[in-house]
Amino acid sequence: MKRTGILVLILLLGFMSVSAQKSSNKDKRPVIKFEETTHNFGEIPYKGDGTCEFTFENKGKEPLLLTKVRSSCGCTVPNSWPKQPIKPGDEGTIKVKYNTRIRGSFSKSIMVYSNSKNNPVRLVIKGKVVSNTEK
Repeated sequence: MKRTGILVLILLLGFMSVSAQKSSNKDKRPVIKFEETTHNFGEIPYKGDGTCEFTFENKGKEPLLLTKVRSSCGCTVPNSWPKQPIKPGDEGTIKVKYNTRIRGSFSKSIMVYSNSKNNPVRLVIKGKVVSNTEK
């Protein structure tokens, strides 16, 4: 009976030790913080410049790695983003382009996947593409 009690106590202490280590490791993970998560183009002329940038900073204690950046449809393309790890305190930029050959209002999302605590992050672009005669 004593052996069973001691074995249970040892297992319990071991489990608590592993749990404490896991939670402290999570506290060190990177945190991606965007200046803005929505970009409103307002009115853009047909065939105009539909490019914008989202700037972010690694607010965590470990390097941040963007694993993928995906848009909600083919009319929105994430052109570039950092492929190398971003050190704590450093900044990066994600460039996005919307196809302004599609007239009308739009609201599109871009999902940013990373090793951050707040993963994934949703970015939004919105606006209205107007022909030169609508202005």
